[in-house]
Amino acid sequence: MIKQFVKGKVCVFIDAANILYSQQTLGWRVDYKKLKKYFESECDLCGIYFYTGQVGADDKQNSFLKKLEQFGYVVKAKEVKRIKISKSAYEWKGNLDVELTIDVLGNINNFETLILMSGDSDFAPLLDAVKARHKRVLVMSTKGHISKELLDRAKYVNLRKLKDFIVFYV
Repeated sequence: MIKQFVKGKVCVFIDAANILYSQQTLGWRVDYKKLKKYFESECDLCGIYFYTGQVGADDKQNSFLKKLEQFGYVVKAKEVKRIKISKSAYEWKGNLDVELTIDVLGNINNFETLILMSGDSDFAPLLDAVKARHKRVLVMSTKGHISKELLDRAKYVNLRKLKDFIVFYV
């Protein structure tokens, strides 16, 4: 399905928080082993990166991240912060947008096509920079989680269309 939109070596960068929200909307979970195999079958995959906030010594999350590494993902995680937003309310924040951006730009000579699995408008300047280097850009997300800024800059692939290839069955 995406084969027609990519050329040359392909690097995939996954904003885990954004994809988590997409999964909640879709009502199904992504099988990350299947996802990597899907990319390998559709393109010349040269790297797949996963960015996530980490909550302390959460054994379930740590086990999941270790599995991703075994599948061949480069996992980038950092501890989430608890930010006080009012006298009695806190918000958890684990943003890795800067790390993802640095890695994309650091790998710019290693790929011809960037696949960004996120819908976050904060990545619009990054897509501009990648396209200025004459690279192809695809974004993957879900309706309701994809910003207009990214839709204006890249080919959009709705994750819903990939369900048969990447759905996780319990």
